[in-house]
Amino acid sequence: MSEWDSDKQSGWGDKPVEPEAGSTRRGLFGGKKPALPPETGRDWRLIEKLVMSLQAEQRRSRRWGIFFKVLTFGYLFALLFMIRAPLSDGMGAAVGSHTALVEVNGVIAADELASADNLVGALRSAFEAENSRAVVLRINSPGGSPVQSGYVYDEITRLREEYPDKKVYAVVSDIGASGAYYIASAADEIYANRASLVGSIGVVAGGFGFTEVMEKIGVDRRLYTAGENKAFLDPFSPEQQEEVAFWQGVLENTHQQFIEAVKRGRGDRLSEDPRLFSGLVWSGEQAVELGLVDGLGSASWVARQLVGEEKLVDYSRSRSPFQEFVDQLGVAVGEGVATRLMESRLELR
Repeated sequence: MSEWDSDKQSGWGDKPVEPEAGSTRRGLFGGKKPALPPETGRDWRLIEKLVMSLQAEQRRSRRWGIFFKVLTFGYLFALLFMIRAPLSDGMGAAVGSHTALVEVNGVIAADELASADNLVGALRSAFEAENSRAVVLRINSPGGSPVQSGYVYDEITRLREEYPDKKVYAVVSDIGASGAYYIASAADEIYANRASLVGSIGVVAGGFGFTEVMEKIGVDRRLYTAGENKAFLDPFSPEQQEEVAFWQGVLENTHQQFIEAVKRGRGDRLSEDPRLFSGLVWSGEQAVELGLVDGLGSASWVARQLVGEEKLVDYSRSRSPFQEFVDQLGVAVGEGVATRLMESRLELR
């Protein structure tokens, strides 16, 4: 029988002991001090159980705290790894004979996915693969930096010489204009859809002038330079005709480089249409007549009908899941708008 089932009367401890007759026990402030019940084994066991339960609760709290700290550190480590490794290679190691695919998507710029570093790395992997029979550049880009486009153009030319048995086909999907066509012209052959947009062989550079707005709101431009042309084409200063003429010469020179690259790549397949290098853009069907493309077809059609290896293996560089998530949030929208307003960027369009 447990102590809870004993024949003692219910209650906590024994009954208070009655003070002896004639005794006067005084409290701290002169009142009579009540008699305290004697301490029993059962009371101590209850206290011990309470203390032990508190200690167990503290141990559990510490264990959960350690668990969540480890989880947080693991999450931060994974996040750091994704940031430090923003790009991943495509399916580089494929089994069996195949057609290598390299994507050229979006604006061609140093800080974009379609940068020269990414495209050149993917092209080298595609050419070096023993089982790749040819390389297909699938293009969907409005163009971008002439420097980045030139790097890729030169690398395609070099790789074609190093691997003469592997042909390079450029296939335009929605749009292959300006710098994107610059890259495409380095290929052995170019194909497009009948509704694709092709061409735009020209150079553009733009900006804004704020001088009249500044006058209206009472803002003074204070610019200090060392070098008479250091404030060249400053958007907050009045436009100078000699600066405009000089900049036009730079654009004409870059345009001529673009024209020479296209002529070198396309050769006598180009028509004699005087509008060919005017910056106009044509449909894929019109581009065939002008000699800008060799025919109509998709990437899979090229692999199947021209290469003879229907299996396409993507060697393109891709963003990490973390970067994709950040891009979807549109974190860089404000920065992009500010850059557009403040900079005069030279682009092939």
